[in-house]
Amino acid sequence: MLDERVTAGTARASFREDLAVAAKLTVPVAMGYLPLGAAFGILLVSQGLPWFWAPTTALVVFAGSLEFLAVSMVTSGLGLAAIAMTTFLVNFRHVFYGLSFPLHLLTGRLQRAYGVFALTDETYSLLAANPDQELNGRRITLIQLLSHGYWVTGSLAGALASSALPEDIDGIEFALTALFVVLAWDHGRKKANLRPVLYGLAASLAAGVVGGDQFLTVAVIAFLLLLVADYTLSRSKRA
Repeated sequence: MLDERVTAGTARASFREDLAVAAKLTVPVAMGYLPLGAAFGILLVSQGLPWFWAPTTALVVFAGSLEFLAVSMVTSGLGLAAIAMTTFLVNFRHVFYGLSFPLHLLTGRLQRAYGVFALTDETYSLLAANPDQELNGRRITLIQLLSHGYWVTGSLAGALASSALPEDIDGIEFALTALFVVLAWDHGRKKANLRPVLYGLAASLAAGVVGGDQFLTVAVIAFLLLLVADYTLSRSKRA
């Protein structure tokens, strides 16, 4: 009986420790997801959709930028084939996230399924920016659950508050950009992670000069080329 109590107490202490670590790591995500989720809720209600679709969509879709696109696609009467193709193109980048996502740390079908479902740009960035952090399956799941909760909470708050807000609110959409700035800053604070951040800045500058209307495409291609060159050079040095 005493052994069972000791084991239960140890398990509770371990859970509290994992939850504290996950909560601390997801502070930047909360600062972005809460206002950005509110912006999504406001946008959805402003397009004439019922308020409850905001938290529902945030809960079952959880795809960030795609949810903003989905509002315009649904309200404009876009066909299912076009919606499916747009969804594929927008979220195709997640395929590459999966190549290095620590899925092996997750145990059980349910935990793994949720890990794949809740893999977002921000959670992946947190995991990639903390390679020295002792991550385990529970901490990864808690990071994703907290991030998901921030998004649903923000969406619900925005939908409920939309009726009391003026229609011509400007600037709230900048929350997404601000979130990525904070994540990039946190990523670049560690010397080992600084090089990819500098590559991103270089790719953005190059795209700003020659990209024109295709800024994002040029920036992604330039960034990819820099990463390939860096990998090739590092591999040749090791050889």
